[in-house]
Amino acid sequence: MDDTSHIDMSWDDFDEMRDPRPDENQFDAVVERAVSRRGFLGGALAFGSGAAVFGTGLFSTTTAAKAGGHAKFNFTPIDIATDFEVHVPKGYSTKILARWGDPLFSDADGAYSAATGVPLDMSEKVFGENTDGMELFDVDGKEVIAVNSEYVNPKINLPAASEGTPQNADEVQLLKNLQGVTVMEVADNGNGYEIVVDSPYNRRITHETDMVLAGPLAGHELVKTAADPTGMAVKGTMNNCGSGRTLWGTYLTCEENFNGYFGATGEEPAGEGYARYGIGGEGRYAYEKFDPRYDISNEPNEPHRHGFITEIDPSDPTSTPIKRTALGRFKHENASMAHASDGRVVVYMGDDERGEYLYRYVSNGTYEEGGPTEGLLDDGTLYVAKFNDDMTGEWLPLTPETVDMEVAEVLCFTRMAASAAGGTTMDRPEWVATNPVKVEAYCALTNNKNRGVKPNAGGDETPVNGPNPRETNNYGQIVRWTPADENHASDAFTWDLYVMAGNPEVYDNEYGGSDNVTPGNMFNSPDGMAFSSDGLLWIQTDGNYKNEEDFAGMGNNQMLVGDPETGEIARFMTVPYGAEVTGLTWSLDKKVAFVGVQHPGGSWPDGEGHPRSSVVAVWRDDGVAFG
Repeated sequence: MDDTSHIDMSWDDFDEMRDPRPDENQFDAVVERAVSRRGFLGGALAFGSGAAVFGTGLFSTTTAAKAGGHAKFNFTPIDIATDFEVHVPKGYSTKILARWGDPLFSDADGAYSAATGVPLDMSEKVFGENTDGMELFDVDGKEVIAVNSEYVNPKINLPAASEGTPQNADEVQLLKNLQGVTVMEVADNGNGYEIVVDSPYNRRITHETDMVLAGPLAGHELVKTAADPTGMAVKGTMNNCGSGRTLWGTYLTCEENFNGYFGATGEEPAGEGYARYGIGGEGRYAYEKFDPRYDISNEPNEPHRHGFITEIDPSDPTSTPIKRTALGRFKHENASMAHASDGRVVVYMGDDERGEYLYRYVSNGTYEEGGPTEGLLDDGTLYVAKFNDDMTGEWLPLTPETVDMEVAEVLCFTRMAASAAGGTTMDRPEWVATNPVKVEAYCALTNNKNRGVKPNAGGDETPVNGPNPRETNNYGQIVRWTPADENHASDAFTWDLYVMAGNPEVYDNEYGGSDNVTPGNMFNSPDGMAFSSDGLLWIQTDGNYKNEEDFAGMGNNQMLVGDPETGEIARFMTVPYGAEVTGLTWSLDKKVAFVGVQHPGGSWPDGEGHPRSSVVAVWRDDGVAFG
């Protein structure tokens, strides 16, 4: 039997296993840079006491909090948890909306078994595995949710005899069908929200669903294959992590760790693009052994057709999903769309890998509500963020003139273009969220154990820098920026850090976190983020839940809420041991929040059989809305 240890690795560790990078501790150089940034750090060393970093303007919101600001929270913050349950504040209730294996159609009722999971012939008719980003849409008065299913757990999903490694094409097909996107109608019929089984809007989109490529890369030689010599038609969307929604009411699903689905059964193709994206060797799920489409020895261009943002129309179950190549190819975490003051469409995106980049797309055309949308996500300019230590920044265009690459090459090998342009390497840019009541945006920089120690996959150095101020950053932070002239399409911005996560019970220096982190709200690894309509920022974590040593007192992963005006942060929800919190959307009346719980431990939520990734409905008992 093949070694299956890689199945249990995080995606980051899986990448580094296949493409290890040398340890190059640059501590002396980091210190020298920190000392030279006297204006930025107020003349103090970044690695000294917490007072050396804080109170310099870097964390401007904490000043407001100290001055007596009061957050708009309408709940009593909860304590940490270390058990296998979901906890919310007093006065709130929860209910499971959907679990992996729940039927979308009546003929799949009872398809899931606690002993054997879901059979192949029902796997496209049930709610998918490992829920992630999600959005709720108003479709002719019906409430329709689109939900990502990021990846699978083969040791749970496959028959026991397979021991977590697919043994044939059918088992590979089963894993393909459990991933992708679920579109489903939901409704509250008096007993809380439930899936509307057999709704005409219900749909599963998987690794095999027919799609089309759009934008400048479509039809290019880089994306042509034997099965698709036109380079226009592609099958499947994979490793769907975060999400977004367009101004015109469609769903954006984001392909993150797509590289792990490809492997080589023979000679591997040469080219920097494979190494930079972590493509090669053995695939995570052995797809390449049973499907030549995933074998880069057979189809070297197939990986070039993935790693994009895919647009899905939740109102039309017969519509063909569209991969928007103009938004670039990398490990997309989510997509946060904003409407610039000049009418152009802006999309913010993070590349979730250590030392990679934060991006922005700006359309050439403009959008008016109810107006045409053709070309808005296909005709525009992609930018990479550069953060300066004086708390200013700029968006650097990725064009043939600036990076000496053809447009198609920029969009296929976006990471190399960002390196050539001189963007700022970041601590794993995860979700981006734009404030609905103020022209500003936030990005969760979840963590980066390699900061100041190792280069990124392209060899770019990752020194301590402005928005990434800690070497060996295991806690993460959230950076915030304000576009010049209150216009998201402006090329200049100013920035600060909304919060720097840490443990003030263990450290009295910068690893203790910023001033708005206390023993009562501390956390690590901010990941998912979303704003409620009242301008409060909801923060979800995917980090260390062992509750010991550097992470003592943090407990299980959690969802917190922050007030951007005062900097205050309070814990609202904790999830079962082993799980991460990921994905958040609200009912049309804003009275119910839908929250994703991914890869829970134990046997949650059923109390028997397999743990089941689920979406949880949360509401306030007195009927008051969120925001």
